[in-house]
Amino acid sequence: MQTLFLKCLYPKPNNSTLLCFFSSLSSLSHSCTSNPSLCNFLIETLAFSEPRAVSISNRFPPTKTLQKPLAVIQLLRQFGLSDIQIQSSVRVAPQILFSDVEKTLKPMLLFFQDLGLTGPELGKFISKHSKILHDSLEKKWIPYIDMIKKTLVNDKNNQDLIKVLQKYRWVVSKPELKLKRSIAFLESCGIVGSQLSMLLRSKPGLFFQQEPALRDLILRVLDMGFSVNSRMLVHAVHAVSGISGETFSRKFEMFRSFGFSMDECMDMFRRAPRILTTSEDNLKFKIDFFLNDIKLDRCALVSGPNCLTYSMEKRVIPRYRVLQVIKSKRLLQKGPRFLSVLCLSEEEFLRKFISSFRDDGEVLLGTYKGNPLDS
Repeated sequence: MQTLFLKCLYPKPNNSTLLCFFSSLSSLSHSCTSNPSLCNFLIETLAFSEPRAVSISNRFPPTKTLQKPLAVIQLLRQFGLSDIQIQSSVRVAPQILFSDVEKTLKPMLLFFQDLGLTGPELGKFISKHSKILHDSLEKKWIPYIDMIKKTLVNDKNNQDLIKVLQKYRWVVSKPELKLKRSIAFLESCGIVGSQLSMLLRSKPGLFFQQEPALRDLILRVLDMGFSVNSRMLVHAVHAVSGISGETFSRKFEMFRSFGFSMDECMDMFRRAPRILTTSEDNLKFKIDFFLNDIKLDRCALVSGPNCLTYSMEKRVIPRYRVLQVIKSKRLLQKGPRFLSVLCLSEEEFLRKFISSFRDDGEVLLGTYKGNPLDS
């Protein structure tokens, strides 16, 4: 074989040489798989590497015809999937190569397309979740999507539904049953309506946990002092679900290093659970800025911890610099409370602290829009 291969590579390029060359390649592919026609098809049509093509083709019995794989690829291309996305889809779920195009694949693709997943978005979704193409549309996906749509509040044009679909890996055993149980349990805890909708949009994975894990999460939050039917419960669940116990402890110790007591730490978290979703370095920078640069009293930070959830670059530092200019120019007889200024919307802040000072508005706006990290 090796001698034949070398002789084929170097003689003058005539028809017999080319035939010899491709015959040798074909023999090499045939020798490494029990399904050589499918193996070669994957290499030539979807640019799979030979090892990957061998691995996939060996999952199927010898193929007499490539009619089904050809039809599948043609259909996926018709729905806008690129060859790279089709390759990814086959890698994730090789079985789709032999799916029934008219009865299985096309109805499923049309279903997701009608939901609003079109063009590149459909290709991106299918390439990551191609295993769903083997699920039952009538028994699983239609009732499943209906349940999600009923949970999402004021979802115009299925925008939130699409975000939920794109955010989570949907290869879940009996997902509609898990979703139904989780919704019922969370509603029994007082997380309903827009709160339940927010949690599904931002943390869809919570709804597909094992039931004991979801109950443990709720109990963990209740042990921190939150109560069932409290409007802050959902925010605490959202925050705590994303961090480990070790990370939780480290963040509290960091607060303690600034002089906060454990009770004060818990009080701040109950008022603003989102502070725990901020990275430790970012949180440390924020606390240091408020206590040491602005000279904010620690008690004020305990009673108003939401300021630690604001963007330093986009809100806190730019507004602080504007107030410093107002103070230096003595444009106000009495300066406002900084935490109150941070709570204002963008429109309110511009109106009260920039537009209202006509003579100095340009300077103040330049200060506000400039690099917030300049000294």
